[in-house]
Amino acid sequence: MKITVNVDECIGAAMCTGLAPKVFGLSEEGLVALLDEEPPQELRERLERAVGACPVSAIRMQD
Repeated sequence: MKITVNVDECIGAAMCTGLAPKVFGLSEEGLVALLDEEPPQELRERLERAVGACPVSAIRMQD
């Protein structure tokens, strides 16, 4: 599984950081910062929720 984010689309809602704090953080600008590009499978459910919760669809998950 690979996670990608489009920082240009991010609006800093931070839903992802609450759902998957081991994978997402916030930059100094208040936008998403990807902490783990290839997270372990046990985080899959949380990541699926984070992808779905992003209001601007800035997060992508690939198998």
